[in-house]
Amino acid sequence: MNSHSKHESTTAAEPRCEQLFDLRGRVALITGGSGYLGGPLSRALAEAGATVVVGSRQAGTARDVAAALPSPYGQAHQGVELNQLEEASLHAGFDAAVQQAGQVDILVNNGQQGHAVDLTNVTMDEFSQDLRNAAAYFILARRLRDHVVQRDAPGSVILIGSMYGVVGSYPDAYEGICPASPVQYHALKGGIVQLTRHLAVYWAGDRVRVNCLSPGPFPSEKAPTAMVERLKTKSPLRRMGLPHELKGPLLLLASDAGSYITGQNLLVDGGWTAW
Repeated sequence: MNSHSKHESTTAAEPRCEQLFDLRGRVALITGGSGYLGGPLSRALAEAGATVVVGSRQAGTARDVAAALPSPYGQAHQGVELNQLEEASLHAGFDAAVQQAGQVDILVNNGQQGHAVDLTNVTMDEFSQDLRNAAAYFILARRLRDHVVQRDAPGSVILIGSMYGVVGSYPDAYEGICPASPVQYHALKGGIVQLTRHLAVYWAGDRVRVNCLSPGPFPSEKAPTAMVERLKTKSPLRRMGLPHELKGPLLLLASDAGSYITGQNLLVDGGWTAW
């Protein structure tokens, strides 16, 4: 085979970019799909062709969000009740997702419940309850792993972390305006980053990729304006993230475009953690 023929055969076997990011035929379960960041993440999966199952504590909310998702390829999106902090609800929600959609190939652990208190007043019970979110991420991830292994299919798990899982916050960004970033939130997100690495190496042989997507800062419109202005000074890009800026990074980790990526923490933070 001459060099020209080699080039032609290699090119023919190489997937095109639109194929790599194509999620048609796959089902994605996303927890917290009705939230500030969960909405754009859900839409990204749907726009890429996935059938999306939205998990929410309220079944009606989950169904409403699913019904409003785009369906460019005629997907029938679903909504299931799923309470992040109740193990029985996690299992029931996953089972319902499989029953309604036929399978689950992608899991996005995005849901979270927490207490709006900081290191000055958080109680031990509140701290422990908030860390329970990490246990929920694990339980759902294991359900996904067992499900795809039983089907002899590949799987992708994306855990939503935070820049605050790898760095501390600046006290002067909050002082005199609002409570500090919750200490238990930092412990939770740091644990999720490490959980990602641990599961990735154990499940690689099962063809299950596990990655973490860590946003920050992405304050909602409810955040105090003065605090947001202070946060801008801490970012190399001098601005806050926009929710749609997570759509591309999520699709990279969920699709075949990221087929050789596992055990990684992808920081989408405007350079926050670069200095």
